[in-house]
Amino acid sequence: MTDSLGQSQVIPYLLGLAEKGHQITILSTEKEANFLQKKEQIKTILEGKIVWKHIIYTKKPPLLSTLKDINCLWKKAQDLQIKHSFDIVHCRSYISALIGLKMKKKFNTKFVFDMRGFWADERVDGKIWNLKNPIFNQVYNFFKRKEIVFLSQADATISLTNNAKTKILDWKNIPNQPINIEVIPCCVDIERFDASKIEENQKNKLRKELGIDENEFILSYLGSIGTWYMLEEMLDFFNRLILIQPNAKFLFITSEDPDYIYTEAKKRNIDQKYFVIQRADYTEVPLYLSLSNFSLFFILPVFSKSASSPIKQGEIMSMGIPIICNSGVGDTDYVLNKYNCGVVVNQFSDRDYDYAIAQILEKKFDKTEIREAAKDFYALKKGIELYNNTYQKVLKK
Repeated sequence: MTDSLGQSQVIPYLLGLAEKGHQITILSTEKEANFLQKKEQIKTILEGKIVWKHIIYTKKPPLLSTLKDINCLWKKAQDLQIKHSFDIVHCRSYISALIGLKMKKKFNTKFVFDMRGFWADERVDGKIWNLKNPIFNQVYNFFKRKEIVFLSQADATISLTNNAKTKILDWKNIPNQPINIEVIPCCVDIERFDASKIEENQKNKLRKELGIDENEFILSYLGSIGTWYMLEEMLDFFNRLILIQPNAKFLFITSEDPDYIYTEAKKRNIDQKYFVIQRADYTEVPLYLSLSNFSLFFILPVFSKSASSPIKQGEIMSMGIPIICNSGVGDTDYVLNKYNCGVVVNQFSDRDYDYAIAQILEKKFDKTEIREAAKDFYALKKGIELYNNTYQKVLKK
């Protein structure tokens, strides 16, 4: 819960569910440094609303540390079950699902498998597990077998995307098909990401600080770079953009090392003057995004990413900003096409980049309509309601 993801994609949902009358206990693994820094902040947020228990996450040695964490989680979960007698164990991703399945078998609790994505495949696609290594190959196959067990024995499964749901329902090796899958994307606090709350003088002040002229065309990128996010292809796109729109600048809202971006840009003969690279706190992100004419992200279109719901998409759309992204990643292209809130690139080629650039410069995108689309698809309140409905259905089984 002391990671940024816990604060944006776990706690807000659970606080909303607690307000609906659910008595909730969180059992989390925490990185020691983050825990020491932010534990009091999280305790204050949850106090009187949600019980929070934790273990300290261990990373070394690989695999053995994970086995240790699983054992600690199982012991803690059993103690908590004896004390609180839970009706539902809601498990976020695969490691916690190992505990949830054991809880179901031992205590007859309901088991909600919130899979988040094809986790084992992500480890391979992200080059974290090399299947040529016999140990990683064995671990991968173990979790792929467990994946089928989780899906077949869960009282409900949560998928982030319709794309992944469709794929899973086509699998012939899952007993009890069609299984119960609810699609809940990564939702956004629409009230926090609201361009109408940002005053023009705030934007002017930030432009001055960043060296951005008001008449410059701002293409933004939000978030980390590497593994999934295709910096080289995004720079290739920008290189085509400045041929047609020479007053463009590329605003990176990221904590990444600027030298990495500059080095890749230099390989493409893109002058450093075209870039503004700035770290921003979560509370500052809406202001930085508000400077954008468009926002861009390319994500590696591999199998595991069919289950991915980029948090940034909902945040950008909530600000009324049109998006340029690639196809083959979760429901991203479906959302852009359904709501007319951006342009989809199908191939990483100059031809496709030029076509997309022509569209973004010629086509009119309505900021209000884009924000309304975000409310319809990504609103946190809607996500909370979907989780609540899932809980109610599971309890009636």
